[in-house]
Amino acid sequence: MQTFFKYQGTGNDFIMIDDRAALFPVNQQLIEGLCHRRFGIGADGLILLQNAEGYDFKMVYFNADGREGSMCGNGGRCTVRFAQDLGIFESSTTFLAVDGEHKAVACEGEIFLKMSDVPDIERHENYDFMNTGSPHHVAFVEDLEHTDVVNEGRQIRYSTDYEARGGTNVNFVQVLDEQSIYVRTYERGVEDETYSCGTGVTACALAAHLRFGTTDPINVATKGGQLRVSFVPQSATAFDSIYLIGPAVRVFEGQF
Repeated sequence: MQTFFKYQGTGNDFIMIDDRAALFPVNQQLIEGLCHRRFGIGADGLILLQNAEGYDFKMVYFNADGREGSMCGNGGRCTVRFAQDLGIFESSTTFLAVDGEHKAVACEGEIFLKMSDVPDIERHENYDFMNTGSPHHVAFVEDLEHTDVVNEGRQIRYSTDYEARGGTNVNFVQVLDEQSIYVRTYERGVEDETYSCGTGVTACALAAHLRFGTTDPINVATKGGQLRVSFVPQSATAFDSIYLIGPAVRVFEGQF
């Protein structure tokens, strides 16, 4: 029997497993089955918390299709809360993920997760593209509620250019005011719209600052709740000290 925990961050939900003993049988079909919302536990992804020399822990993230994924911001915040719940640290932590080292602070209601620096952003006439730990296409729209996120997102995600790059996540953004945006995301690996995407929210906040001067910290509305993104611009297209801020909550635990 394997014990698991279910966590969610603004509706982005994950199966969390304490794998510090390195015994979990990593298998794409198994993970895909566990993430299935009809025949499994149901989740946007599965995360293993493992040991890593020199760090409090290591986060290994798998998409709902069972394949190991790139960095997941909401998953990172949930892993931080999971590690705190396991007693691995008290309030601040340094951990390892697929895109390198991350620092985080766990408060009672929120997790402050330091994201990877963004050294460059591709500026295009109708969209921006950047890697915030995962690749993101960011397009701005005037009426996000009536945007066909799934069909338009899938078309962009599977376009020839992005297929050559290994695919991308696709974000649609509506600017609400000088400090607030609304974001909806089609996620690669889930192949559907999710309630929230942490690396996507981060990308959208940076793009909104570049295009519209939206001020730090930026409040981000998603279908799953509210997040904030803070950052320090270093040049016209480079940012560091980027933090993704928001809740991460344990939902339940069980065994399979």
